[in-house]
Parts: sequence; structure tokens; C-alpha cells
Amino acid sequence: MSFYSSLKAEAYDRQYSNKDLFSRIFSYLNPYRRRMIVILVTLSLQGIVGALPPLLVSQVLDLSMAGQTKESIYIWLVIGVVVLEFLNYVFYYIVHRLMARVIADTTRDMSAAAFKSAMQQDMSFFDEFSSGKVVSRITTDTSDFANLITLTSDVLNNLLQSVLLAAILLRTEWRLALGLFSIVPILGIIIIQYRKWAKTVTRRGMRAMANVNATIKETISGISVAKNFRQEASIFKDFDRANKDSFKVNIRRGLALSLLFPTTRIIVGTATALITFYGAKSVLALTITAGAWYLFVNSIDRFMQPVLTLTQYVAQVQQGLSAAERIFALIEAPRSVQQLSSLKPESLTGKIDFNHLSFYYPNGTQVLTDFDLHIEPGENVAIVGHTGAGKSSIARLVTRFYEFQGGELLIDNHDIRDFDLQSLRNHMGIVTQVPFLFEGSVEENIRFAKPDITRAEILELAQNVGQGEWLETLSNGLDTNVGERGAQISMGQRQLVALIRVLARKPSIFILDEATASIDPFTEKQIQNALDLILKRSTSILIAHRLSTIQSADRIIVLDHGMILEEGTHNTLLERGGHYAELYNTYFRHQSLEYVEEAGKLFGSSSEGQAPAAAVL
Repeated sequence: MSFYSSLKAEAYDRQYSNKDLFSRIFSYLNPYRRRMIVILVTLSLQGIVGALPPLLVSQVLDLSMAGQTKESIYIWLVIGVVVLEFLNYVFYYIVHRLMARVIADTTRDMSAAAFKSAMQQDMSFFDEFSSGKVVSRITTDTSDFANLITLTSDVLNNLLQSVLLAAILLRTEWRLALGLFSIVPILGIIIIQYRKWAKTVTRRGMRAMANVNATIKETISGISVAKNFRQEASIFKDFDRANKDSFKVNIRRGLALSLLFPTTRIIVGTATALITFYGAKSVLALTITAGAWYLFVNSIDRFMQPVLTLTQYVAQVQQGLSAAERIFALIEAPRSVQQLSSLKPESLTGKIDFNHLSFYYPNGTQVLTDFDLHIEPGENVAIVGHTGAGKSSIARLVTRFYEFQGGELLIDNHDIRDFDLQSLRNHMGIVTQVPFLFEGSVEENIRFAKPDITRAEILELAQNVGQGEWLETLSNGLDTNVGERGAQISMGQRQLVALIRVLARKPSIFILDEATASIDPFTEKQIQNALDLILKRSTSILIAHRLSTIQSADRIIVLDHGMILEEGTHNTLLERGGHYAELYNTYFRHQSLEYVEEAGKLFGSSSEGQAPAAAVL
């Protein structure tokens, strides 16, 4: 397959018409319209000042040819040109100073809107789309858009000069002026046709760069795994492939975009030669004055500057427009989870009802069909089953990370879609299978759940878990830096921090997707202690992998392929000898105290039996 196959648009990408695109751009510039008015006025003054020097020189030249000048007029001409150029510099400084502030504010607003939109997306969005490519839109694309605004101000400045020069040239010699103006439609047609081609190659280039960013993010995030399996060369190979694909695309893009400026420059150069030739003949024939001829020759480049600027920087202009299009696509990306109302409960009892619910993932995998489950307020339910049974899907639906397709899901007898999403999640506490901690201290990570909590309250919560013994295992207590993703502390310690973070929130509904990682008995005891504190005050859904967690549940649900096979207490289900008993003997029995004691006796008798043999040896 061609490497272009990896450059396809994201599903949420869309193409905007020029009208829609510019309308959205102006909506972000609108809050700064006062500055924009000052910029436009200053640009107008700069355009007038920039158009005057050739006119002054041409007037003095005509007076000189007529013998009507004094030496002092040349001094005044020099002073006038110097003053005009100084004013041009002042206006240039004002425009670019204000423009820099407008660009900074606008790109900040767009980045914030794009980031906010990404944060409000459902989990299914990040399952489908690479986070590295999303990051590329928020960072790289906003930077490209900033370049577009800068180039636009330069083109506007040149355009104002061109309009003024056009009026002056028409008044000076209308025939030569019309000859010069005839080039503009030709250049316009070339640019319009070229822009369509440039748009395609620019999009490919930006998607290729997004692929590189996504590869870098993924490989750096998984560097520990790569090193563990000595696959540094493999991940470099993946990056190198993406980088070379980007190189190929952008080389072709560069070659395509480099054709326009020489083409337009040849046309403008030909026009300059013709005007110079016919203008010189007209001067000799006394049809026009030498000053008028000078004005035309000197004004061609100034008059054509907007077109030349546009063609010279068409790559950046098109890149800026494509960047804006990609940013707006992210900002306006549809959300699969839709709330029907904005109910904001002050508290929840935690009653949860799944009624004939159907759910499948965006890739089409059916998980739950006509599913029924009823959890009473304050009840602690453990869900067990083989991988792929649908355990995590139930938790994700309750937390509203995914949209279900049929039936209903009720919280406190209200449709879950009637709640304000942020308010609903304020009453929930979630600990995922691999707890995520942010770079910073243990205290900062706990405070993430409740920003107004005091250090004394955090210490009290920490002391409630195993009398605070777990804090002594940290190098610096609550001030211990956890590192990126919590890498500087153990998995068990991460779980404890995540659980205390939930305790700080005091949730009505608690969801635990328990980790399968091996932990030492001390840490397990501390974790179970923290869990007990949470379970006392909330309705809980426990996706359990540890026997201690399962046994603490009020009810155990045995799930298989989205169907409930059995439910009951630990002892009841064991007595039935059904599916749970099979799971227990396969996965959980080795964690029980009885099993450990039996293993100890077996090991002891084996050692005694070997003692005589060892003595003989």
C-alpha cells in the first residue's frame, strides 16, 4: 500500500467552505475588534505613507526635466522621503506590536477551546483517535494559524498601498495603468487553481506530521516496556518509518508549492519589461513625461506586492487555513454521549438500575444485550468473570464514559441522561485498573479530587488507613514526588493514593476496576482497609481480582459474555458448585488463607521427607 494510506482524515474531520472558515476565524478575532480597528487604521496610514515616495520623486523629476527646480527642492525631497520612511517604520512598529498581542490572545483562545473540547470528549473518542494527533492540533496547528494572521496583516498593508497606487497611476497615465492592471486577473486565476492543489498537498503534510507526533508520544510513553524487552531498535524503526513518510510527503509538498512564486514572478517580470519598453518609447515620443514613466517603473513591484506576497507565502497561507480547519474540526467534533437534561442533585442514594440495556463499542463489538441489573443504595456488588465478560463496560456506562444504544440506565430512579454530567461525576469515585497519578507530590494528587481540602484533613484520611503506616513507606510522606504517571512509587502505593483521593471526595457511588498486579501482604492489608472505609459510605461496583475484595462484597455477580450466570454471596455461590466455584478454584483459591496453610503443611511434610536423604548425602 502507498504511504498515503496512513494520511487519511480523521472521522470527525470536515471541509469548511471559505465563507464558513473565515466566519469562524473572525469569531475568534471579534473580542479584540478595538485593537483590530486601530491596526486597520494604522495599516491605512502606512499604505498612504508607503505610496507617497515614488509620487514625490516623479513630481520632482518632471519639474527637473522642465527646468523649474531649485537646488533646495532636492534637499526637501530627501527630507520628505526620510520623514515618510520614518513614519512608515513607526506605523509598522505599531501594527506589529498590536498584531503580536492579537495573535497571542487568539491562538490562546483557540488552543483553550480545542483543549476544552478534547477534555469534554467521551472515552470512546480517545479509543478511536490517537491522542498524539489530538495534541498536534492543539499545539502545532495553532502555531501555523498564528503565522496565517501575520501574513494576512502583511498582505493587507501591501493591498492598501496597491489601491492607492492604482488611483495615482490611473490619473497619471490610464493606458499604461490598464496594461498593468490586466495582469491581475491572470495571476488571480493561477492562484485560485493552484490553491486547490496546494490545499490537498498541505493537508497530507499536516497529517504526516501528526503521525510523527503520535508515534513519538506512543513510543516515549511505552519506553519502559521497550527497554524491558530490549525493543529500542524496534520503536526507533516505527518512528523512522513515520518520519520518512512525513519527509516524502513534505518534500513533494515543498516542490509543489515552490512552483507558484517563480511562475508569477515571470509574469510580473515580463509585464515590467513591456511597460519599461513602451514607457521609454512614449517618453521619447513626448506622449508621457519622464516622471510618469519613472512612477510606473518604480510602482510595478509595489502594486504587485500583495499578489507576490500571497504567492511567495502560499504554503504558509494554505497551511494556516488548513490548520484552522483542523482546529475547528476538533472543537466541533460531535460527542457520542448526549445528556437530555441538566439535573444537578445535591446528593445521591446510589440506587442503580440497568433495564433491558444494550451496548456495543464504536468498533461494533456487542457487549451487553437486554441486560438487567439492580443495585440497592449502599450495596457493595462485586463483578467477576473471564476477560471480555463485560465487567469494565458496566463500570464505564455508570460513569457515563460511553453511550448505550438501547434500554435504560437509572440512577436514583432518574434516567442517567437527565443528569448534568459534571454534577453526576462529582458524586462518583473511580479507581481504574492502573491508577493514574500526575507529576507532583502525594498531597497534590490527593487534593486533585477536592481542591479545597486542607493538609490536616488529608493527614487524617491517611491516618485512617492502617493507622497511617503506609505513609512511613514513602520517602518523604505526603511530600513524596510520585514522578510521571506515579512511576517513582510502587503500584500498591499508587493504589493507596488513588483510594485516598476517592475518600477525600466522599462519593455516593464508588467504582473500582481493581488492579491485577501482585502486591505484598502489608500493602494489600492497607488497600483493603482503605476500601472498607469507602464501602461503608457508598454504593459500590467492584470489578474484583482479589479474593479479599470479593469476600467483602454484599453480592457477587458472575458475568459471562454480557450475561449474568449467577449471583449471591461468596459462601452461597461456592456451595452451589457452579461457574463461580470454577472461577474460584482457577483464579482466587490460591489467595485464601486455607490454601496458604495447606501449602505450608505440604511444604513442611516435603521438607521432613527430604531431611534423611539430605543427611545421607
